[in-house]
Amino acid sequence: MRKSLILLLVSVICMSAMPGLSMKCLAQEAKSTKASFTKEEQEVIDLSRAKWQWMADKEADKLADLFHENAIFVHMGGAWGKKQEVDIIRGGMIHYKKAEIFEESVRFAGDNTAIVLGKIKLIAILGGKHEAVNPFLVTEVYVKEGNRWKLASLSFTKTMERNENTK
Repeated sequence: MRKSLILLLVSVICMSAMPGLSMKCLAQEAKSTKASFTKEEQEVIDLSRAKWQWMADKEADKLADLFHENAIFVHMGGAWGKKQEVDIIRGGMIHYKKAEIFEESVRFAGDNTAIVLGKIKLIAILGGKHEAVNPFLVTEVYVKEGNRWKLASLSFTKTMERNENTK
């Protein structure tokens, strides 16, 4: 509890002091890419990594199975649900060509919710034509239904870092 309050206070200070640095301050907390995760953490991290590969490979059916029925996807250009995200991937409107992961961490909120925070460089093909390279902090929320994790939310927050300095 105390650590959470301290992190909240640091985040507020960062955001109010220098808005451009707020994501950098938050990223400092996320820098906990561990050499080893617990079994539960590793399970969620592995699923997150598989998701990025399925996106790169345009495995729309695997993604549809992973995505929760009420999932929300927040992009730079808008927010939409599961059907729209799967249709966008299947139709090639967004091809998540490669996600280079620099940092990742996972936290649990109870027994059935996992939050993955990742610092990535995303290479995507938009509209089948234009390549975009952007650094993002990505928040993924997974909920456990039975014994399976489902992706309930995926949010992209573009960082102020230059692409070549994403590391």
